[in-house]
Amino acid sequence: MPLSEVNWLAAIIAALVGYGLGAVWYMSLAKPWMAAANLTQETIKGETGKQSPVPFIIAALANLVIAALLYGILAHVGDFSVRRGIMSGLMIWLGFVATTMAVNYAYQMRPLRLWLIDNGYWLLNLIAQGAILGWFGA
Repeated sequence: MPLSEVNWLAAIIAALVGYGLGAVWYMSLAKPWMAAANLTQETIKGETGKQSPVPFIIAALANLVIAALLYGILAHVGDFSVRRGIMSGLMIWLGFVATTMAVNYAYQMRPLRLWLIDNGYWLLNLIAQGAILGWFGA
């Protein structure tokens, strides 16, 4: 499916919701996430004393790519509905996100708590984006 066929309004709204969910998720879990990731405020802010905007820009762009490609998957499935969007998000999370992160986190010897926090966000994100895209339809 060409990118010109993506419902960009739906994709942008889904991406914004996914980004917003990340802000709420990680703000509410900041302390346990930082502890599990072995980070401090000083580490995050670096030598300048300010947090870099780069991770936020990457997160915004990644959410837009995710929304556009999830829209393409729903178009290929051929059934735009909230239920199909939720199920597609769930299956993508389980089949690709949770599993690849589990492998990476295992080799990096990262704590299970970090995997649960990070994957909880991606599960919520993909389900929410799928529901929005399914609701908007073709």
